[in-house]
Amino acid sequence: MNTSAGPRLLGPAEVRSLAASLDLRPTKQRGQNFVIDANTVRRIVRESGVTGGDVVLEVGPGLGSLTLALLETGASVTAIEIDPVLAGALPGTIAEFAPQQADRVRVVLADALQVADLPGPAPTALVANLPYNVSVPVLLHLMALLPSLERGLVMVQSEVADRLAAPPGSKTYGVPSVKAAWFADVRRAGAIGRNVFWPAPNVDSGLVAWTRRDPPTTEVTREQVFAVIDAAFAQRRKALRGVLRGLAGSAAASEAALVAAGIDPLARGESLGISDFVRIAEELAGSPL
Repeated sequence: MNTSAGPRLLGPAEVRSLAASLDLRPTKQRGQNFVIDANTVRRIVRESGVTGGDVVLEVGPGLGSLTLALLETGASVTAIEIDPVLAGALPGTIAEFAPQQADRVRVVLADALQVADLPGPAPTALVANLPYNVSVPVLLHLMALLPSLERGLVMVQSEVADRLAAPPGSKTYGVPSVKAAWFADVRRAGAIGRNVFWPAPNVDSGLVAWTRRDPPTTEVTREQVFAVIDAAFAQRRKALRGVLRGLAGSAAASEAALVAAGIDPLARGESLGISDFVRIAEELAGSPL
């Protein structure tokens, strides 16, 4: 083998061979569906815009398919893996398939939802095939935890991708849409077929790209704004005047806060953008209960 060459990517045979060597049986509980198509991981990396100057955070690297494609760009990779067997095996896979790039990979055995800090330089991009059962909480947690993240591209369940990128007023607009908009501009970046995975999932997949922007300027906290968002969508078919009563202390206080924020008390949460929720949170914070 020419050790000066770039990484060799994993195909179906390599993925199955690695899994067999680990006696690995992918579990639905951890959302384990491994990409077996090299063209797909190259496409993900291309769409992400990652370059050699990036420090990439990858969540759920699994057997290393996407990790190897990220290394092709010259970037460094910090990979968070919750499965101890997979975390233990990844360095060996990188050493075999990308020996010249092995020193640019850090593997962190951790739950991405619980991680509070990371070793090494601050990551500049998030590129990951996120575990579908926790994709939104993981994405929002990392956006909040790591302000160094400038952009990202993640693969999630297709319906979740729709929700994350949905604009106000659309039928898929909801809590993930608004909370993601606090941190970034979000857009759909394509679809991924089921046949590129092993085992093939029972759902379609989509790519979501995002670019960080400054959060809204406000004196209230993100937690206060997110509490308003959660309340507004807990009963999304009801008017805001009623669903925000619990936060305001009474229906009258809720209506007064909405009017002061310039929001129709009979409006629904699905019609509001992030700036609207910020104004409501500000008025609620300043209103006597």
